[in-house]
Amino acid sequence: MKLPAPVQAFFDADKDPHGAAPVDAFANDAIVHDEAKTHVGRAAIGTWFRQAKEENQHSSSPLELSEDGGLTIVRAEVTGQFPSSPAMLTFKFKLDDDQIKELEITV
Repeated sequence: MKLPAPVQAFFDADKDPHGAAPVDAFANDAIVHDEAKTHVGRAAIGTWFRQAKEENQHSSSPLELSEDGGLTIVRAEVTGQFPSSPAMLTFKFKLDDDQIKELEITV
């Protein structure tokens, strides 16, 4: 499965529990929706990413890729230190100019 470059960068960063947040894959004004919270801009997204890694010690393995209405949709198995681990989550990426403009993570 060949993921678009910014999506691949996101999942590559997610594999390293102590790695840097993949903020360069996001547009400056990007938006992330996760766990009923919204994070806007690279600084906020970097903070969200690092806090989530620290709290959940998780990693994601992309299993399915599809496109729908301008969205790149990835179903991934997420494992880590959280009650429902492992969980199948859906990552909906809106891409613009080879960057992530918006990301929504849902069950």
